[in-house]
Amino acid sequence: MITIGYFPGCSLLGTAREYDESLRAIAPKIGIELVEIPDWNCCGATAAHSLNHTLATALPARILALAEKENLEEILVPCAACYNRLVMAQHELMSNEPLCKKVSDIIELDVKGTARPINILEALMKTSSNGLAQNISKPFNYTVACYYGCLLVRPPKVLQFDRAEDPQIMDEVMKKIGAVPIDWAYKTECCGAGFSVSKTDIVSKLSGKIIKDAVTRGAETIIVACPMCHSNLDMRRKDINQYNDSRYIIPVMYITQAIGLALGIDKKKLGLHRHIIPVTLPVKEKTTGKTQPALAVSERSASGGKTEVE
Repeated sequence: MITIGYFPGCSLLGTAREYDESLRAIAPKIGIELVEIPDWNCCGATAAHSLNHTLATALPARILALAEKENLEEILVPCAACYNRLVMAQHELMSNEPLCKKVSDIIELDVKGTARPINILEALMKTSSNGLAQNISKPFNYTVACYYGCLLVRPPKVLQFDRAEDPQIMDEVMKKIGAVPIDWAYKTECCGAGFSVSKTDIVSKLSGKIIKDAVTRGAETIIVACPMCHSNLDMRRKDINQYNDSRYIIPVMYITQAIGLALGIDKKKLGLHRHIIPVTLPVKEKTTGKTQPALAVSERSASGGKTEVE
């Protein structure tokens, strides 16, 4: 069992509650013990860094300092935006001594840089070769579009995680649970991020391109590891469909939910009932294992055809 500090962040206790639920559900089954950081605070994503640099550094710095106080060597940060803020703050603090002193005085805690933030894919890498494949009871044998989004692998010089333009780790984890990832060019394209409320038309255009390409390439579901990406691709589907003049109902799932299904965990414990777009996956033909294309699935589901949640 690996012990890792846990910073859920604001989203995972609110709009991305199902991400937190599914992560907590799979953690003990894949050998992870989550230790939630006591008295954690908002990290400042996404707007603080554009308004006040010191505050934007102090907020994640306090989280890092609290984790160090608990002697945690790593902090699992599932939200890609939170992860980016914690990594960037630590990078700035450790390379700028005067800033580190100033921020430490503000938060009244020392920041030593001993607790390393890791994202969900890094955590899954630790366990994927240590029991994940052996515990699969219901292979997730679907064609998937692994969508990393903007922040999970950028900026590459600081994060030094995976390939910035064509990341592979999510694809590899999904293969281990039986999925077939598509090869596509939209892995790290922006979904519109924080414009979800202020510029819905931009989100519809950017997310619409992602949805359309995933469906065109035969994906049966889109896999994400970011609450904002999930929100834009799932909650804004009505606007996306209007932009594309389409009826796409391809589901968007957190990687933890897909893993949970493969581990045989009940779908309600994984929060699958909380999505705007129902997580309905096509029934495989018993003889060939073939399925209908994703767009045909949406048409069939809309007319009462047979689908299932694995």
